Amino acid sequence: MEAVAKLNNFPTSPRKARLVADLIRGKKVSQALGILSHQPQAAAPILKKVLMSAVANWQEKNTEITIDDAELVVKTIFVDSGRMLKRLRPAPQGRAHRIRKRSHHVTLVVDNVATPVEAPAEEEVKTEE
Repeated sequence: MEAVAKLNNFPTSPRKARLVADLIRGKKVSQALGILSHQPQAAAPILKKVLMSAVANWQEKNTEITIDDAELVVKTIFVDSGRMLKRLRPAPQGRAHRIRKRSHHVTLVVDNVATPVEAPAEEEVKTEE
């Protein structure tokens, strides 16, 4: 069973956060935590908190299974752009330059590797002869 964690309107450029998110996509949770704890980017500790939140959400849903027994994987992670604060900076000769302070939303889904994927049932086609 999968669990989701979301972070909204974090004040960092989405492009910078996507670079870190691409490193952990599809990895096991223990490996992803190791990667995030050694990354120098500013988005790494934030994504680590979101990942820990997703693991806690998974544990809350699956109380009968321990985390040690389950092989959790970062199933999906995506970073969308959030709201943009628009500011003006004075420029020479009475002009103004626009400053765009970007933010982003993070959505992270963890799931157990052993979860069976249900294939759609095939219907038998009867032919008349």
